[in-house]
Amino acid sequence: MTTRAQTTRALVSLTSGADFWHTQVPQGTGLPAVMLADGPHGVRKQRTETGYSPESVPATCFPTASALAATWDVELLEEVGVALGTEARTEGVSVLLGPGANIKRSALCGRNFEYFSEDPFLSSRMAAAWIRGVQSTGVGASLKHFAVNNQEFRRYSIDALVDARALREIYLASFEHAVVEARPATVMAAYNRVNGTHCAENHELLTRILRDEWGFDGLVVSDWGAVTERSRCLAAGLDLEMPGYDGRGDDTVLSAVASGALSPAAVERAADAVTRLIERTATGRAAAKGYDANAHHALARRAAEAAAVLLKNDDAVLPLKPSARIAVIGEFARQPRYQGAGSSGINPHRLDDAWSDLSERVGTDRLTFAPGYHRGSGRTDAALLDEARAAARDADVAVVFAGLPDSYETEGVDRANLALPDGHDALIAAVAQVCPRVVVVLANGAPVTMPWHDDVAAIVECYLGGQAAGSAIARILTGDAEPGGRLAETFPLRTADNPVHVWPAGPAVVEYRESVYVGYRYYDTAGLDVRYPFGHGLSYTTVVWSELEIAEVENDVAAEQRFDVAVRITNTGDRPGSEVVQVYVRDVESTVFRPEQELAGFAKVFLAPGESRRITVQVDRRAFSFWDTTIDDWSIESGEFEIRVGASSRDVRASAIVRLESDRSGFAPGPRAYHGSPVFERDAFAELYGKPLPDNVVDASGHYTVDTPIADIRHPAASLLTTVMRRKVAAMAPTVDEDDPLSLLLERSLQELPPRMMPMLTQGALTPDTAQAFVDICNGRGVSGIRALIGSLRRR
Repeated sequence: MTTRAQTTRALVSLTSGADFWHTQVPQGTGLPAVMLADGPHGVRKQRTETGYSPESVPATCFPTASALAATWDVELLEEVGVALGTEARTEGVSVLLGPGANIKRSALCGRNFEYFSEDPFLSSRMAAAWIRGVQSTGVGASLKHFAVNNQEFRRYSIDALVDARALREIYLASFEHAVVEARPATVMAAYNRVNGTHCAENHELLTRILRDEWGFDGLVVSDWGAVTERSRCLAAGLDLEMPGYDGRGDDTVLSAVASGALSPAAVERAADAVTRLIERTATGRAAAKGYDANAHHALARRAAEAAAVLLKNDDAVLPLKPSARIAVIGEFARQPRYQGAGSSGINPHRLDDAWSDLSERVGTDRLTFAPGYHRGSGRTDAALLDEARAAARDADVAVVFAGLPDSYETEGVDRANLALPDGHDALIAAVAQVCPRVVVVLANGAPVTMPWHDDVAAIVECYLGGQAAGSAIARILTGDAEPGGRLAETFPLRTADNPVHVWPAGPAVVEYRESVYVGYRYYDTAGLDVRYPFGHGLSYTTVVWSELEIAEVENDVAAEQRFDVAVRITNTGDRPGSEVVQVYVRDVESTVFRPEQELAGFAKVFLAPGESRRITVQVDRRAFSFWDTTIDDWSIESGEFEIRVGASSRDVRASAIVRLESDRSGFAPGPRAYHGSPVFERDAFAELYGKPLPDNVVDASGHYTVDTPIADIRHPAASLLTTVMRRKVAAMAPTVDEDDPLSLLLERSLQELPPRMMPMLTQGALTPDTAQAFVDICNGRGVSGIRALIGSLRRR
């Protein structure tokens, strides 16, 4: 007979993984283990199924999220999702860890290549399409990183202090639509704190908003190592701690239940969520295996073409003329930069390069090549520059492949500025001195500055285009494909123009002083010149916009007011092409602070030469709303609103005025509606959050905690622990050299790692009790155990 204690233990065991990638199988339940795996743009299933390893099985590497967002094509995103789910299913993966819907608050975030946009409307629609595609195959998605995870600096412990309006209008809105409409199987709780509380134990986020308000009925999983103390996290709404260590830590949860600190209902809810996930993904595990790798490669190439943004094209230098003599310059042409570094790194089963494909298309008799720079570092030298000048001087067109090396963009490390490597800038400038027709092809996951901008004829932003990026670029350059992308983020003129070009932070906190003024919301409101605006992108054809009409529609189903915004788009050129119709809303006269305009809808249209189509974009009342802190809900002020239709946030083709009435009679916002002013002072933060800002990651008594980054602990044991961890990292990734971006990520992680994550990095060899003992020793307590602890560390 099964006892209540045995039943409770079985339920508790379901709330933590068995190892790095699998759920536990409680004895006697008959439940299978399910596997979770990394992969926003591909399936990163390790060759070894336990622990962490950089070695993974071959898979299709699709364009990263920054590129996919530039397609503005929800149908294409869904196709990519189907392919990802099919490959995950083939590899026995039940949950694919993606997509990343975090807002690009700053262009400096080192992980921006994994995120869609600076705009929550666009980001949430892209995420929803990705989720729908993946989950149509029976594989679950994991929408991440919930929430306000917008930097890599101190990501394990940083406290994001953000006002209620920015939280709702920007950071949560990027997740909301994807949760409500696409119903992801799981949502991943982020590492960081939000307004003082870790995301994994944040009841406001995980229960009141995610479940009660948005109706989320899936499983909440922790980011790997994000759990602070499992019983507190379960009480807040977490369901599954990952990774797990085959039941270690279960006794602590059982003790919390026995003492009344954790309710049995919370354990039952979490265990039920795990069980439902197992059932929900059963069809995927039972489905036929296998996929067409060639078809997936072709889809990856089509996505890369649709993502490429033609930023500039003076004198129609692109596409390249059939008779042109072309100098191809830059090592990225032969050894492409096609994905970012970190946990999303994919082992592609095939990799195209632009040089090989161009050689086949154009012929080697019209092509010359010069490397231009050293691929790994981006550095150049006099000999490489002389070789590049010589190649360019004898060519009709010079195509320079430039961008950011792997070490410039990696999970765990933020960028210092928006500049390309000095060697890349110097190379472009040198080539432009000797060749009047220079085309720059960029490979990067986020905006870069362009000091050479006015000296080149054309710029193609290809982002990180995946394994087929090389052939996609060749097809675009020769005119066999259209650069179909539009920017999903603003490219500023200078690093300092970005409203968040430095983190206004201490070692423990980051203050979101810009509030709702993120990306184009800031640039357009401030009237600041930018290099390229949000939504910008040129075409190889010409398109005419006409016949704007706005009709008010009463939605019979939801009984909610909406507007149908229609415009005619005509391709007047002799080539097929695409256009993105973007709809923005402006509150003409607002009594609360609001951005100049906000994206409210979009549609991508593909047109044959001479084709004309009428495009309709629906705009609902939410688009006109702001988060009213006086009622903790969305509100509309009665009055006039301008609906703008354009090809970018700075290229408005037509507009019209509509009038809306508030849902609240006699609406007049109170003073709290102004919380979130972009000019926050420290005392304003203290008032808003009810406590002064901490200067260090210590508790109220000034003691180190299990959340204190090891780099902040001033005790000999800290350096010993770092040494032990470094040896462990070396054992995990013995093939990584010091110039590899993974090495950079791991070394930075060692410094910023809080002791509570020791079990994860040591794959369970060090326990949560060891972490607490370490902190006690550093605080001058538990001295009697220091020899035993040091001996234990040295043996690891």
